[in-house]
Amino acid sequence: MAACALRRGLLSTVSKYNKKHAHRILSVVDSSSGSEAFRPRVQCRACGLSGGFQQKRFMSSRPEGKILETVGMFEAVKQHGKYETGQLFLHSVFGYRGIVLFPWHARLYDRDITPPMSESKPDSPGAHGSKEVKGKTHTYYQVLIDTRDCPHISQRSQTEAVTFLANHDDSRALYAIPGLDYVSHEDILPYNSTEQIPIQHELFERFLMFNPAKAPPFTPRDTLKAWQEKNHPWLELSDVHRETTENIRVTVIPFYMGMREAQNSHVYWWRYCIRLENMGDEVVQLRERHWRIFSLSGTLETVRGRGVVGREPVLSKEQPAFQYSSHVSLQAPSGHMWGTFRIERTDGSHFDVRIPPFSLESNKDDKAPPAGYTF
Repeated sequence: MAACALRRGLLSTVSKYNKKHAHRILSVVDSSSGSEAFRPRVQCRACGLSGGFQQKRFMSSRPEGKILETVGMFEAVKQHGKYETGQLFLHSVFGYRGIVLFPWHARLYDRDITPPMSESKPDSPGAHGSKEVKGKTHTYYQVLIDTRDCPHISQRSQTEAVTFLANHDDSRALYAIPGLDYVSHEDILPYNSTEQIPIQHELFERFLMFNPAKAPPFTPRDTLKAWQEKNHPWLELSDVHRETTENIRVTVIPFYMGMREAQNSHVYWWRYCIRLENMGDEVVQLRERHWRIFSLSGTLETVRGRGVVGREPVLSKEQPAFQYSSHVSLQAPSGHMWGTFRIERTDGSHFDVRIPPFSLESNKDDKAPPAGYTF
């Protein structure tokens, strides 16, 4: 119910926000046990998440033995400006509860927008005919995901997608921070809560403190500021690439992770986050991936395989998006990646969706390249 509303009707509803008609966000309490389950709420047919935006006329449809409890109130969506540290939100696509840690200002290269001739650039080598456009500044946020919602979004979005290199010489050692995500400004549905700890995450109280005199009432601790500063090189989000083919939009965000030495050579590592989103009404399924990886050293590698990260996700109107992260390493400080996803329709026919070309840059001019995670 909640996530369905978020996806189909909630955006238009919140955009018409009126202070006289604040919208409640609801969770479930198990009346049989008497204990509050401020965890995933009434199961949503659309995406497995629950709770969320409900009006009184829906309350009679709650499952037997469950009652709805208010956990927060929606706020006006910000059309201009940015959300501050401590802002509570629901993700408009995946439906999870989260809190903003700090913003990133990225360059968005949207190939669905035709630029003026004066702003267009020539195609890069191997860019499969896709035009390059001038980057436009766009705000993303580093956020914490409520751990109670993680099991309900794990089939649609990885909750351990933010990875880093270990602080030692093992070039293949990668680690992840559970419940850390990057969220675009338009995916934020802000709300407020009277709870002093409204988000369950092991880093919540280490990073934030409750301050009722502030709005939002959660302010950063010194540990958050120090953590951001120390880990800025591998956390930083700088470029976002987007392209749509036959109503399937692909968004790619690359991250430079650092360099390690292996067998007397330098190995440069990147992670990349990809989101596929079905913008149409037709049900489709991702079947294959086809990557081309070009290295500054002159090598061109082709990678083909079934699905992505071991899955072949179905993209429907009810569950339109799938997001995952993966990694690539080169024996050169820079390169390019591009490719296609093979998509299957319900009638068995196929079409290829373009993955927008993106650069792999090592920030080799930095005096202190990323060395690994530091708390």
